[in-house]
Amino acid sequence: MRQGNLDLMIEYAVACLATEDHRKIRKLVREMAQRWPNEKALAIAFSITSAAATFEDILDSTDAIATAQVGYQMAALVSADAFAVEAMGQAPAFGQDLLHFWRRVDPYFLTS
Repeated sequence: MRQGNLDLMIEYAVACLATEDHRKIRKLVREMAQRWPNEKALAIAFSITSAAATFEDILDSTDAIATAQVGYQMAALVSADAFAVEAMGQAPAFGQDLLHFWRRVDPYFLTS
């Protein structure tokens, strides 16, 4: 059975969170938009949220909780950017739309 892109996206996010490197986690958002440009932007946010919840459930330590919180923060920021893109008329927003938005309006995820 072939895995769906959402499953692959969640796996990718979990692997990134497992590094517990906050700089790599910040890059995760950009990397996911580049790797899955034709997936909905909210799928990126959902994947990171799901990965953070999984990571938090599996590892019960202060560091794991802090890492999951960074994941939740990144997912919230991606959701806000997706909302902004959609408010400008591109609905639904896709990964490639986020990349364009970041180049034109908010380079936060491009400068990590």
